[in-house]
Amino acid sequence: MNIKNTPLPVKRTLKKLGRDLQDARKRRRISQQLAAQRAGISRTTLIKIEKGDGGVSLESYAKVLFILGFIEKLADIADVVTDELGLGLETEQLPKRIRLPKKERGEGNHE
Repeated sequence: MNIKNTPLPVKRTLKKLGRDLQDARKRRRISQQLAAQRAGISRTTLIKIEKGDGGVSLESYAKVLFILGFIEKLADIADVVTDELGLGLETEQLPKRIRLPKKERGEGNHE
């Protein structure tokens, strides 16, 4: 997706994520240089992440989340257990009645 075509809610969310990651790094008293080194990215990439740059790879964001101790939260973002909309739609598609095949109902087996 082209950055210019990025929906406003996506831009806002990335900006918030960047600020939150920066705050988390600072609370842990980790310098940008050390965080970048631990994440295996350049300091420039870390700065872009902390600004919420949408052009940075998800892998780079994930590496920063990992070094700050948040990687499990990334793994659970779209977990089926928390997908209320998906589960609701799936429930709507469930059959109203379930019938066993004739063989299993015992029909036709008159012994």
